Amino acid sequence: MNLTSPKTIKELLAKYGAKPSKRFGQNFLIDKRILSKIIEAAEIKPTDTILEVGPGVGTLSQELAKKAEKVVAIEKDPKMTEILQETLKEYKNVQILQGDILKNFKFDDFKLISNFKFQISNYKVVANLPYYITSPVIRMFLEAKNQPEMMVLMVQKEVAQRICAKPPKMSLLSVSVQFYSSPKIISYVSKNCFWPSPKVDSAILKIAPRNYAETRAESRGNINSKLFFSIVRAGFSQPRKQLAGNFSKQLKKDKKIIELWLSKNNINPKQRAETLSIQDWVNLANSW
Repeated sequence: MNLTSPKTIKELLAKYGAKPSKRFGQNFLIDKRILSKIIEAAEIKPTDTILEVGPGVGTLSQELAKKAEKVVAIEKDPKMTEILQETLKEYKNVQILQGDILKNFKFDDFKLISNFKFQISNYKVVANLPYYITSPVIRMFLEAKNQPEMMVLMVQKEVAQRICAKPPKMSLLSVSVQFYSSPKIISYVSKNCFWPSPKVDSAILKIAPRNYAETRAESRGNINSKLFFSIVRAGFSQPRKQLAGNFSKQLKKDKKIIELWLSKNNINPKQRAETLSIQDWVNLANSW
């Protein structure tokens, strides 16, 4: 069954009384070259466990199953879950779970909060992510106690660029992701590589999380992540305004004290949050 064929996909959907859902952000990959790029970027070994979010009709799932020891496919749409039972029936190493990745799964201990008995560790996340859940899903995995070894994700082009940005084009999103990981854009993907075609182009994004030992090795110390992100959010509270004013207002400190704190960290109080590097934010948190 050729799942990169729009004709095949349409026939499958019709058979199960389904159609592409805008609410679930369903745009099915129909380009074999892009599929190969995703698989190559994931560096899948025969012993790997892969977690796939939003498998749709199973196009990527089939290719993952050919390479990995086990694939756990989590699908929110009940209709797509029915279709997956057919398209993945010959792959005995695939486990299909129906549920909302953001609501039905507890990833701190990697047990499913549902009727399933399920646990996962030493895994990679490979997915053509629905655009509307990109940021919360990435954050969820990066903040989990048991982070994935790697994430290879199809995301909106603009989001991938924001995640990988460097000063002076940083954002709250780029700081959040880069604090925990090293993101890299593998390839840009035309909207014409999907059916139905989305309104924007995409990108294959590779994220290699840092473990806590590596974080300490990079002079980040035993950072209190809650404090770190409270300072980052304060700095970005009004992105077009100067840091001194944002910090003074949000952290409720006299502006002169804030200016002194910034100057001690070699940061001009008149700078904007977008100009700071990850290490700048680390230094601010460590010296607060």
